[in-house]
Amino acid sequence: MKKLLALLVAIGLSESFKPTFGQSIIPKFIRKMYFEKDTTKRSSFIILPVLSSAPETGVEVGGASLYSYYSDTLQQGTRVSNIFAYATITTKGQNRINISTTYWSPQNKYHLFAGIGRIDFPIDFYGIGNDTRKASADPLGQKRYRLLLEGEKLVAKNLYVGVVAGGYKYDFTSANPAGIFNTSPQVEDRAGGTFVYIGPSLIYDSRNNNTYTTKGIMINAYYNIMHGVFGNNGYNGGSFNIEYSQFIPVSKKLVLGLNAQEQSLTGARSPFYLLPQMGNDEIMRGYYEGRYRDRNLIAAQAELRYRLSERFGVVGFVGAGEVFHSSFTLPDLKPNLGGGLRYFFDIEKGLSVRVDYGIGQKPAGEQRASGLYIGLGQAF
Repeated sequence: MKKLLALLVAIGLSESFKPTFGQSIIPKFIRKMYFEKDTTKRSSFIILPVLSSAPETGVEVGGASLYSYYSDTLQQGTRVSNIFAYATITTKGQNRINISTTYWSPQNKYHLFAGIGRIDFPIDFYGIGNDTRKASADPLGQKRYRLLLEGEKLVAKNLYVGVVAGGYKYDFTSANPAGIFNTSPQVEDRAGGTFVYIGPSLIYDSRNNNTYTTKGIMINAYYNIMHGVFGNNGYNGGSFNIEYSQFIPVSKKLVLGLNAQEQSLTGARSPFYLLPQMGNDEIMRGYYEGRYRDRNLIAAQAELRYRLSERFGVVGFVGAGEVFHSSFTLPDLKPNLGGGLRYFFDIEKGLSVRVDYGIGQKPAGEQRASGLYIGLGQAF
């Protein structure tokens, strides 16, 4: 992370130098990826390094890459398509790998998405509910395989109808028989399982840009009908997700983004690994993903985005959310707030590297929740 921040500083400083000096100290492939100005519709490629460490993983190294392009370079309005890949490995043998692609056909008549990934990575399990305690943290071994497929067709102005499908395989291990994972009666399907799903999707999308939106609305809703397979999972149920985003231009350089989402697990059973989880790099930033999980999740955020220049931007965000079993209660909402920096490596497409820092609630007797996030693209 420190190397990435240093790289962004070097990029920013190099733009203020004379071209010949900048070219002499920055390698050509770095200049091309991060700060060559290109206002055409050519494809672009960027690599983001990953370096971190934790006691349960040792040192983790790897990288993320993003290839972006237009399916139609002649007509205006076609949205940016991309291929995204992410892979890391740790000194203790764990690994994470994922590749996904988003495709917008010419004139945005079709939207397609596909993703496949594998995770062999430990997590901390804190229990189920909106008031779990840090002292209950129970380290788990986790292996997950997933396949995600999605396709929508434009059927009216800004309105898409389609289908989502895919499958997951989860395996969990616990080395602590006295931990909350093995002793809590709320935890269902501890060993994991395999399931497939399919269901309808509906998207309303009037955004002026799908990578850096300055005005418009997007509503994304889908329902997954799930079924256990391969004899290790008898689960039958479903999940519902709806997300609303709106972008309001306040001035030429300032945009207000609003985002809210609701997730619910349906059916009589509650496999713990299918429960909605609060906290990630997109919403409720500052909370460890999985610290709070239950059958329902509601969260909302507002983000002010100020474009300092073509290359740089800053954001500030506030939000609130909670998980609950059956009844939402306003006093149980957990707050978050924070800010971040943006570096736009592809000005024409609005593609950026982002660095965000978020903070959350301070439970009694614990440190305040917080998190640092480095990634590609906007939070929403």
